[in-house]
Amino acid sequence: SCVMIKTQSRTRFYHMISIINFLCFSSEVLEAIENVIQDVLKSLAQKKAPVLTLANRSDWRNIEFKDSVGLQMIPHCTTKQIRSDCPRSAPKFALMLKILSMIYKMVQSNTYATKRDIYYSDTLLFGSQSVVDNIINDISCMLKIPRRSLHILSTTKGFVAGNLSYTEEDGTKVNCTCGATAVTVPSNVQGIKNLISHAKFMLIVEKDATFQRLLDDDFCNKLSPCIMITGRGVPDLNTRLLVRKLWDSFQIPIFTLMDADPHGVEIMCIYKYGSVSMSFEAHHLTVPSIKWLGLLPSDLERLNIRKDVLIPFTKQDQNKLASIQKRPYIACQPMWKKELEIMAASKLKAEIQVLTSLSSDYLSRVYLPNKLQFGGWL
Repeated sequence: SCVMIKTQSRTRFYHMISIINFLCFSSEVLEAIENVIQDVLKSLAQKKAPVLTLANRSDWRNIEFKDSVGLQMIPHCTTKQIRSDCPRSAPKFALMLKILSMIYKMVQSNTYATKRDIYYSDTLLFGSQSVVDNIINDISCMLKIPRRSLHILSTTKGFVAGNLSYTEEDGTKVNCTCGATAVTVPSNVQGIKNLISHAKFMLIVEKDATFQRLLDDDFCNKLSPCIMITGRGVPDLNTRLLVRKLWDSFQIPIFTLMDADPHGVEIMCIYKYGSVSMSFEAHHLTVPSIKWLGLLPSDLERLNIRKDVLIPFTKQDQNKLASIQKRPYIACQPMWKKELEIMAASKLKAEIQVLTSLSSDYLSRVYLPNKLQFGGWL
């Protein structure tokens, strides 16, 4: 009974700490929003048109590259103004205040909403989901507060499977043990706890179809225990947050399995180095230690993949590859640079499924085991 009392006391103590932490941080969020509104009111009192000043998130001049972080926004960056007296920006000014008021109420009441919830609260007012998404990112950047701390959750599209279990914020226990089906990436990654895994590595898979095929082949258990994640293409915020959280928790090697095309390379770079538009949150989203396992352009020649199963580049592919080759992180990755040069010279691309031209289970039976065993990554 003495042990039980101590356990209950400890539980109450941690519960109190979490409440104190919540109150402290929520007051910080509320204060940040109040400061914005006060500035608006001051401008009105002085008979001036209120203005919201934002960092220019899409400007490469505002971005610096660091090996340890990836792409991050510089402290003193160029800004843009959302003016209330300009016909072009006045609607956005009004929508930003509207969403700020919604965030304020949610933080006060400790409730959450997805970006989709916000859009559907007034579809005529917002016009489209992309308008809401962009404004929320602008607000997060303006307040210098992570989006999830604004009580706005992303709609999750990613999946996770393998040697991993955790507890969700509401106490639900989740077991991702590999089977025929995967677990949806949690919508509140920040709230998950009690993460347990004996995985030897993590594999990020670009496409859902390849992910499902590896699940069917029981890849997570055959070679050695691992965790598999897919963002099903360009990863959503929650999938990126989960990859980072798993890296922080377990410090195991992370490999990527992407198509051998510019789009696949772009997606890999988002996981590893981040994106320009979310560079203000780079510290929470990037994992610079991620390795490129495949499908490498040099693999196509090494494995004697037939030319007739490869796909010719489009003009869009050429432009995308040229853009990637100029990025600051490629300069510090000489082996990546060589692979991109092979891709540029051949003007051919390949999906991961091209390996089925060798045998139906070549990916899980030969390609991945050999790569992982003999260090065939960059």
